[in-house]
Amino acid sequence: MESKSRLEERELDQARASRDELAERIARHLPRDGSLEAAPGVFLYRFSSPTGPFYGVTDPSFCVIAQGVKEVLLGKERYRYDEGRYLLVSVGLPLVGSVVEASLDRPYLAVRIVLDPGMVTPVLIEAGVLASQMDDGVKAIAVSRIDASLLDAVVRLIRLLDARGDYGVLAPLVVREIAYRLTHGEQAGRLRQIAVLSGRAHRIARAIELLRKDYRKPIRVADLARQAGMSVSSFHHDFKAVTAMSPLQFQKQLRLQEARRLLLAGDVDAARAGYRVGYEEASHFSREYKKLFGEPPIRDVERMRGAAELLADSSLRRGGRRLDRVSRGART
Repeated sequence: MESKSRLEERELDQARASRDELAERIARHLPRDGSLEAAPGVFLYRFSSPTGPFYGVTDPSFCVIAQGVKEVLLGKERYRYDEGRYLLVSVGLPLVGSVVEASLDRPYLAVRIVLDPGMVTPVLIEAGVLASQMDDGVKAIAVSRIDASLLDAVVRLIRLLDARGDYGVLAPLVVREIAYRLTHGEQAGRLRQIAVLSGRAHRIARAIELLRKDYRKPIRVADLARQAGMSVSSFHHDFKAVTAMSPLQFQKQLRLQEARRLLLAGDVDAARAGYRVGYEEASHFSREYKKLFGEPPIRDVERMRGAAELLADSSLRRGGRRLDRVSRGART
């Protein structure tokens, strides 16, 4: 019992050291608040205060927090994760995320690794779990405890960002290791959703891709069900089990999030943004937009731009204060 206790203590120490190193490396690559694609499919995030909500459609991803706490909404379901838990998303979903714990002293620091089906599938085959029994109704998002070995692999991947000569050769191996370790955890079923599978789960994943590709066009659930080779009732049930929303609600979120992106980019006015994403009536678009984002289009965009400017100003002021402290320290 005593040796087991010492082993557990060493594992806890290893996890703490890995988390501290991960936080240090993310902070060094991202000295100011914001996000950075540090390498293809590897995204770093830093925020010094509670921030959000952020609306977006995510790719299949594995997300780890080094410091802070984040909440993600899928439909009406809430997922909260922190330094001891990771988030796994197995299909492209319209998510709403908020950083709920962050401060100047302990900023929110996180990494997101995109999981390519072309990489995941052979890992599952080699691990012998591709053909395992799978619950077709498993939701495409979940939070689980992260163990020391999985966290260590993430740290080694981020460490490679400082060794660009090695990154191209070693990083794919580490990402494969991360996928392999996920297959031995409680989220193996969700990892199988990312792979090229037969069965109803894969049919729902294909329907999601169709909706993401053709979200501007009117949809009929019966047509999607027919393309998936399922009855309308089975398709509707399984789609909601995986995404926590109906196909029509899913399409609506895709449309409105794309409209918001267009408005923030400044390319179009509200009426044209609505038309571009598939709304024929500006009033209908404005009502649906307000229902999702809490404000009419123009007011929401002004608020978002104002928040972004405040965040940028705050980050610059903090940078200036840090330089002043360094300068004073050098003088003394």
